[in-house]
Amino acid sequence: MRLDRGCVVRAYIGDIETFPPEVPLLTLRKSQERGRADHGWLKSFHSFSFASYHDPQHMGFGNLRVINEDRIAPGTGFGTHGHRDMEIISYVLEGNLAHKDTLGNIKGIPPGDVQRMSAGTGVQHSEFNHAKDQVTHFLQIWIEPNVTGIPASYEQKTFPEADKRGRLRLVASPDGAEGSVLIHAHARVYAGLFGAGEGFRQALDPARKGYVHVARGQLEVNGKPLAAGDALMLQSEPEVILGAGKDAEVLVFDLAAD
Repeated sequence: MRLDRGCVVRAYIGDIETFPPEVPLLTLRKSQERGRADHGWLKSFHSFSFASYHDPQHMGFGNLRVINEDRIAPGTGFGTHGHRDMEIISYVLEGNLAHKDTLGNIKGIPPGDVQRMSAGTGVQHSEFNHAKDQVTHFLQIWIEPNVTGIPASYEQKTFPEADKRGRLRLVASPDGAEGSVLIHAHARVYAGLFGAGEGFRQALDPARKGYVHVARGQLEVNGKPLAAGDALMLQSEPEVILGAGKDAEVLVFDLAAD
């Protein structure tokens, strides 16, 4: 009997079974592999299927559903639109994002702030770049909630650069631990800044999934070099190991397995 290369073989008395290869524990996705959209006023990269970009191999990872890297031109923005039953995090890298919603919140989101919006039963909001000469560069992140039909809510907190320098700072969690914003999802989100000589190790539950997104700069993650826009998906890994940073800003997600 011919066995295909890569199959796992387990022998029994009078029988042989074959199994497909195991899923890779570390999967690298390069920035240029992401979906792209250019609307003139908005330039966006999609890590997972979103709007007109559809890739059945990248519909999300664990309960992480969306990471859009958006650049909004000066004086433009997203008009009023709705969401429901989704945990939405805005993480600004450059410029300022003006947020207005039907909960009565009117707030600017500068770099260093993390905004959480629990869409729940439904919320309408708009996002705008009021600057005349600066692009707003930010990450829009959606995480699937562990409860639905809850009242919509909003929260925003500042995380100083010093808290993220050379380490991972918890910025979002299901229990609001360490002053993080509270999300209604089985996920924890960390942010870190890493330069030369700075490294950090973060334990992971191997039964869960990890996702590392390099927002800018360069960083080595579990032995693999990543640049801005690159991501590393981790399965059955006991920790995230970060090092060899060069002006790096990184987000690390501790996620439900499915």
